[in-house]
Amino acid sequence: MTDDTGLLEHALGLLPRRKEGYTTDDNARALWTCVEWMKLSPDMAGEWLELADTYLAFLLWMQREDGSFHNNVAYDRRLEQEEPSDDCFGRTVWAAACAWLGLADDDRRMAAESLLIRSAQQVENLKYPRGWAYTLAAYSAILRDPLRQPVQGSRPDIEQRLQLRERVEWLEKKLLEQYKRHAAQGWRWFESSMTYGNGVLPWSLFLSYQVTGSEEARQAARESLDMLRKVMTSPEGRVRPVGNEAWASADHTSQWDQQPLEVMKLALACREAYLVEWKNEDADMVKRCREWFHGSNDCSVRIADIHEGSCCDGLTRSGPNRNRGAESTLSYLLTEAFYNETILLGREREAQVYSR
Repeated sequence: MTDDTGLLEHALGLLPRRKEGYTTDDNARALWTCVEWMKLSPDMAGEWLELADTYLAFLLWMQREDGSFHNNVAYDRRLEQEEPSDDCFGRTVWAAACAWLGLADDDRRMAAESLLIRSAQQVENLKYPRGWAYTLAAYSAILRDPLRQPVQGSRPDIEQRLQLRERVEWLEKKLLEQYKRHAAQGWRWFESSMTYGNGVLPWSLFLSYQVTGSEEARQAARESLDMLRKVMTSPEGRVRPVGNEAWASADHTSQWDQQPLEVMKLALACREAYLVEWKNEDADMVKRCREWFHGSNDCSVRIADIHEGSCCDGLTRSGPNRNRGAESTLSYLLTEAFYNETILLGREREAQVYSR
């Protein structure tokens, strides 16, 4: 799915659909995936790094002079007509933060740092919760790792240029206000419906809590994650993603079609919750998210191909969508990474408790 331009968006079965082109969304997710797996499989770091270079170069290419990002690109490298996307912006800022924190050499980190600094001028223009959430997570992750030094200048210099603490507090407040407007008894959520990529909302507040110490943020993160887990669990106890036919509300949840992205975002939020609160049910939910890809789902069918490292695009009433595009495959690979990281976190936690 990756060529010398970037990661292609769609596939017919296993074969890439070149005429569908590329998206910044997918190349940002791909860069994030490389960083996650470089930590878990250092023996393959060279292969992950080679891929990361392609995705990082794609993001540099797609950043406009005003710091925003173009998303959709044709196979012949023409930029397609589109409206700016907060979600694309946030995903790319998050991927840049992951690269800045996770890559070892300063030459590559300089590219990630450039993306972060140039994009900062657009943060106050974000209008939608998922854009806020990704950006909040990115800035919180940087502040959470105070030992990581910038490529140029000093740590206080980059924190000031990005206005990290001020923006974390501002974005956290925006999400909490959104939560208070919509949360009600029996519906502890940020919107009147659950649509797509839901897990990023509680996830970002668990991250910001580690920086601000806001108990309000931690409580909202916990309440909303518990709500999401409830909605995304079948009566049999399996993970059941919110279907994209009609999404979910206080009185209705759509079962079909189920998207791997939703499972990955739930695993992401539960992994972060586990790091903050060390609740076994969060670690167990990460495990169940992984199992969804391997057959513990409403169709009792494996949708991930462990030999190819790919994943079907979703589950429908009639079974798997056999196409294996970028989003679904990256969702599978990221969920596998979160599962392995959660196991390692648990072992480290047990060792700390035992040593006391």
